[in-house]
Formats: sequence, structure tokens, C-alpha cells
Amino acid sequence: MSALRPVSIDAPASADQFADFADTVFAPLQRADQRRWGRAYLLGLLTAPPGKKTVRRLAAAVTDSPTASQSLQQFVNASPWEWEPVRHELARWVERELRPNAWTVATTVLPKRGEHSCGVHRRFVPQLGQTVNCQLGVGLFMSDDVGAVPVDWRLHLPERWFRPHLRRRARIPGEARPLPMCVDIFDMVERLHRCVGVASAPVVAELNDSRQGEDLIRLLSGRRHDFVIAVPGDFLVLPLDTYGREQSATPLSAHHIVSLTGDLRARSADSHLPSSAAEAAVSSCLIRLPAATQFGIRERHVFRLFADPRRSRIAWITNMTRRRTADLASLIEYQARSAETVRVLERDLGLMDFEGRSYPGWHHYMTLVSAAYAYRALSNAPRSGSHAAEAVPA
Repeated sequence: MSALRPVSIDAPASADQFADFADTVFAPLQRADQRRWGRAYLLGLLTAPPGKKTVRRLAAAVTDSPTASQSLQQFVNASPWEWEPVRHELARWVERELRPNAWTVATTVLPKRGEHSCGVHRRFVPQLGQTVNCQLGVGLFMSDDVGAVPVDWRLHLPERWFRPHLRRRARIPGEARPLPMCVDIFDMVERLHRCVGVASAPVVAELNDSRQGEDLIRLLSGRRHDFVIAVPGDFLVLPLDTYGREQSATPLSAHHIVSLTGDLRARSADSHLPSSAAEAAVSSCLIRLPAATQFGIRERHVFRLFADPRRSRIAWITNMTRRRTADLASLIEYQARSAETVRVLERDLGLMDFEGRSYPGWHHYMTLVSAAYAYRALSNAPRSGSHAAEAVPA
């Protein structure tokens, strides 16, 4: 391979800084050639001209070698490197640079032609108003007041992809299972906390499905993870008074409870605290979930339901019952930042441009795109943890 061209990235970072980042993130790769091609692919994602990020364009951006595109393709789709240790290193680096206030969740729909890409299926996408042939990725992000950086991903796999011939063709590992989104999110949170060893932060997520939202709440509660989870208006709960006594034997919808703003403010768990103007409009009530689920977690946890009926029909449930509603509302803002990051990944860093059909190839590519975004967003952020707004691109 010809030598890589000097680093020339939009963010004013030095070649040494890029080399240090690449050495840190790709340190778990066992072979020197894998680390070299990882660095080349990352540099290509950062420096290739606007447009589709094909391997040919990435290779042309970083080297004059005529065989570089073939080697980059091999590195992503066929080289047997493990992506999880690389993501762990990336998460540790991001935590040091970002000092996250929340772990947020966002999804990305990746349209595909044909039926051969791993995990592809037909799905109705509300944002598009139509059913598309696509892959569905679920990402976990570290977020602060400035932005959100992806550190882990899961590829949604419908049941049909576990048929033996499809599983072999896509190289889906034996331990993979068809899991609901709530379990994928919980697994990413657990791995980030237990395997990576970074400091925990509240999990902020929005699931459109009531059952999955309830199951995620129970899973996170069982492991004592702090969270703020959005639930739809028809989500059923049991309202409680300030002493934890049930106010209704029949579950009520979140929308119905939110509509009783004045009454609930009087019974709010933080009604004894001074209220700001923003807090005054927020409905807040202690609740329990009405029943256990398939996961068998039967502890009768007390949660808080809160919402601003002026803004949305969506309500939020948290286990941080003693936090002020203003603090909880600030956590919700982080969710929008992860969605904005997904748009930047799609527009600038080739999130939609993966050229491959295998399960390992998809995870390799998502790892590289995430690392590229992390470097672009944070390479010049002060290590003290207080960042200028321009440290993360809009």
C-alpha cells in the first residue's frame, strides 16, 4: 500500500492527533495490516469529497495505490476482526472527551434494493409515509449539551433471517437471535456499563410500541439503570398518591392522566419544591405499571409519569422520582441530538452507503462510520469536559 496522504480534515486537527485516535480505537485489532487498513478507511470517510462513500472514492481520497479499493473492501466485508472491542475503545475515548450526561437511543432506516442484504425486510416508515425494503439499525449514543456520538449498534433481524441457508449466507453468528428492539437496547446499555466500564448515565429512549416500552422499563429497572422512556398516549399505568397508594384499581391511559394537569400537579411527587414557569405546566404523577411481563420482573417499582400537554401527546416515564421536572425535561432534549447525529451520518459520512451483504460487514461498517463521526465531532474538544459549541458540527 502506498503511504497515506497527509491528514486534511475539515476540523483543524493535526496528523499526530488523528494518528493517536486511530491507534487508540484500533488497538484491539491483532494484525498490523488490519490496523493500517482501519486507519485508511477512517481517513477516507473523513476526507472523501461529498457524495456516495464507495470504497473506490474512499481509496482515491487517501492513497494512489491501484489495489487500495480492493483491500478496503476486504477489510470491511471479509477480514475477521472483532468489532465489539473496537467499539469499547471508542466508547472510552468518547467518554473522556464528551463527559456524557445521558445515553440516548436512535434508529436508522437503511433502504436496500433486493432481498440479499443481511436483515433486509419490508417495513412501514412513518416519516416516509410508505413501506420500504430496508435494514433497521438501532444505535446507542453518548450525549451532552452539545451533541451525541454513537458508540454501539444493533441490526434488527426478523425471524426469516434465522433460516439455515440465509443465516449461512449472511454469516450471522450462532449466538445471534431475533430480538425485540427493547432487548437490543437493554443489551447495549448492559455492555456499555459492564464490559466497557464507563460511568453510567440516564438512558433516554423513545419507543412507539407500548409493549416494548413497558418491557424496556422493566428490564432497566431490574438492573437499576436510571432512565427516561417515552411512551404513547394509550400506555396504561396505575396512578399513585404521594404515599405510594394506588388511586385507581383500573389502569388509566397516559394521555388521560396528562389531561388532568391541575389535579396531578397537586399530587405531584415534587409539589413541595419551588416551581419554575416551565415546570408549572408539566403534569407529573407517581405511578406503577399494571402487570408483570414475559421477562418475569415482578418488583413493584414506583415511577413518575410526566408530560407537557402543550407540546406533545407523548408522555415520559422515569425511575428518577426525586429529580425536578426541569432536570428531567433537559434529559429529553438529548434524544433530539441523537436523531440529528443520525442525519449527519447519513448526509456526510456514508451511513447509507455500505456495499456488502453480510452481518459482520454491516457491523464493521457501522463501527467505522461511528469512529469517523466521533473524531470529526470531538477531536478538538477541550479535555476538561466543557466544550465550545463549534466542537460538534451542526
